[in-house]
Order: sequence, then structure tokens, then C-alpha cells
Amino acid sequence: MSGATIWLTGLPSAGKTTIARALAGRLRGEGREVEVLDGDEVREFLSAGLGFSREDRDTNVRRIGFVAELLARHGVNVLVPVIAPYADAREAVRKHHQEHGTAYLEVHVATPVEICSVRDVKGLYAKQAAGEISGLTGVDDPYEEPADPEVRIAAH
Repeated sequence: MSGATIWLTGLPSAGKTTIARALAGRLRGEGREVEVLDGDEVREFLSAGLGFSREDRDTNVRRIGFVAELLARHGVNVLVPVIAPYADAREAVRKHHQEHGTAYLEVHVATPVEICSVRDVKGLYAKQAAGEISGLTGVDDPYEEPADPEVRIAAH
């Protein structure tokens, strides 16, 4: 059985992780090998020390993409709920998969920032509004929406 990477991109609190975990449960129920590479967990263990500059974000995305492709190439279905705000970094991950003949699907969880800020799962929007943090993707840092993802989920 072949694996694939399913990359879920979107704003903070868009629902990426919720969707990934639900899909993982369903795939496991079908007897498939599944791993979820959650952005927060990867930052803690694989990308510790990286900040949130564009360069660091790109490095983080490429690292996650490398691990995802490696697992997928060996038969694991890899779900990647990661913001990945820059189109060129996501495209580099896609190309890495293509070079190895590994299936890759990009899913844009297209939740409007107004809804994400109400959900505010981690309190990031509140902290940004209070001036405690800056560089919040989609608010005061860019998010480049995928132009042509394989799937777009219009969440609300």
C-alpha cells in the first residue's frame, strides 16, 4: 500500500489540526498507516530554536516536508496541519515529493480571519490585539493563499 502526504494549510485556528485528526482516525479505521505531523509538535522537537522570520518559517516547512515525504515514500499516509504561510516554501515541498514520485495533496482550509480570531484556539489573536505579540500570520504577517490546491475547504 502506498503512502501520501496531505498538507493542510490555512490561518491559525482555521481547523487544520481538527480536520487532520478526524481524517487520521478514519484512515486508521480503514487499516491504513497514518502519522500526523502537527506544526506545534514539530516546532518543539524538530525545529527547536527556529523563530518566526520568513527564513525560519521556510526552514521549518522544508524540514516538515522532508520528513513527510520520507514517511509517505515508505507507505505511511502523512497528514500535515501546518500554516506554511509562503507559497514558494509549499511549492518546494511539492517539488520534493514529485522528485521522489511520492503522492502529495495540498488542502487549503479556507477559514476567514474573522472566524479564526473568534475561535482563537491558542489565544494568539487576543495576544496580537493586546500588543503582546506581533508577526501573526494573516493579521500582521503575510499568508499567501494557495492558488490551486487539490482541495479547498471553505470552513466557517
